[in-house]
Amino acid sequence: MEMELSTTRACSPHSPDEPPTPAATANDDINAKSLRKSIEMVESGGSQTGDVPSTATPASTPASRRKARIQFATLCWSLFLAGWNDGTTGPLLPRIQVVYHVNYAVVSLIFVFNCIGFLSAAAANVWLTDRLGFGKVMVIGSMAQVLGYALEAPAPPFPVFVLGYAVNGFGLSLQDAGANGFVASLKENAATKMGILHAVYGVGALASPLVSTQFSQLPHWSFHFLASLGIALSNAILLAAVFRFKDQDSCLAEIGQQPSHDVDTSDNNSKYKQMFRLRVLHLMALFILIYVGVEVTLGGWIVTYVINLRGGGPSSGYISSGFFGGLTFGRVALLWVNQKVGERRAIFMYAIVAIGLELVVWLVPSLIGSAVAVSFVGVLLGPIYPIVMNHAAQVLPPWLLTGSIGWIAGFGQAGSAFLPFLTGALASKVGIQSLQPLLVSMMGFMVFLWALVPNNPRRID
Repeated sequence: MEMELSTTRACSPHSPDEPPTPAATANDDINAKSLRKSIEMVESGGSQTGDVPSTATPASTPASRRKARIQFATLCWSLFLAGWNDGTTGPLLPRIQVVYHVNYAVVSLIFVFNCIGFLSAAAANVWLTDRLGFGKVMVIGSMAQVLGYALEAPAPPFPVFVLGYAVNGFGLSLQDAGANGFVASLKENAATKMGILHAVYGVGALASPLVSTQFSQLPHWSFHFLASLGIALSNAILLAAVFRFKDQDSCLAEIGQQPSHDVDTSDNNSKYKQMFRLRVLHLMALFILIYVGVEVTLGGWIVTYVINLRGGGPSSGYISSGFFGGLTFGRVALLWVNQKVGERRAIFMYAIVAIGLELVVWLVPSLIGSAVAVSFVGVLLGPIYPIVMNHAAQVLPPWLLTGSIGWIAGFGQAGSAFLPFLTGALASKVGIQSLQPLLVSMMGFMVFLWALVPNNPRRID
């Protein structure tokens, strides 16, 4: 350092014999101090607080990109299990009725208890996430599913069997809320990743009926839930290993993404108040409730409908797989359509065409025609859910986004219990032919609700 400072002095514009002026001496002192400061910073490897903004986003590195892919794949596996769970019940319903000697209304208690689990998790999600953090809540949800499948696998008495559905619903709703909130918070390719996430849900819902249809014809039909238990255990292990019980901001920081600057430090009660003053939140939650209800009702009760009214045999369970296969295909294949026509208009288009196809299932007495139409309904309904989640990220306040999406997803999952139960109750009174009028009317209600959802962000009053 002394050598470099000497060099600085030697480079002074004054000759050695010329006495320096006071101004020149001051300039030399400033230059020397500046150079000394720079050398000390280099030697210490540090930097001043003011030199680099503390909010700067870390540069993306191969390690952070790899971590991001691992996190996203883990969440996809959780959604695969959610799809697997929703696709399971339809092919097993006729067998459950025979084994437990129950009618449509009583067997629909499965969906009622599932609904209780979903709504409980939706209400508790914000409180649990703020208290425990994203990582812990996801593991709690996964372990609840493990417990639920463990209760169902031995085909216990019917009250215990439906209790397993309540526990399962609680766990599934927590994970669904967390996964959707996490992906919606991503800054990079969030819309595409949301579509892929829910396409993987469709893969699970496609695969599950293929397996449960086979188990429904075996003496130990309930052993299907042992396969579900194995998937749930692997899901719990992956969530614990990848997210390591950390909160969402810490997990995002690991992939090079800093928390949003638009943060709010309100307590839980204030967050609940802010959320529930948002009209758009309630409209979107109700829309998703109807949408998920239509999706699960169609995928579940269509098997019973086809067997009773279209002369289908034991293999009719594969029609449910066709529906969920279409759902999966639509969520990926129609991404370009969403971008071309606009996501808001796309929902109107998909819903109206789906209503037309559902009328074909209702009015044309053809087994093959019904199967094909149901598959195409799946293709059209597929993109709607991820579009709504993307729209939520655009119109909701950033500091309420995770909690709000958690509420939308959790409350919406209640639709997967409420509408199937309503279908069972109607079927016990007037027959399973009530399925199609109910679905058509609910799809029409979806179109009406979407027209009410605002297209621009709304401030909190």
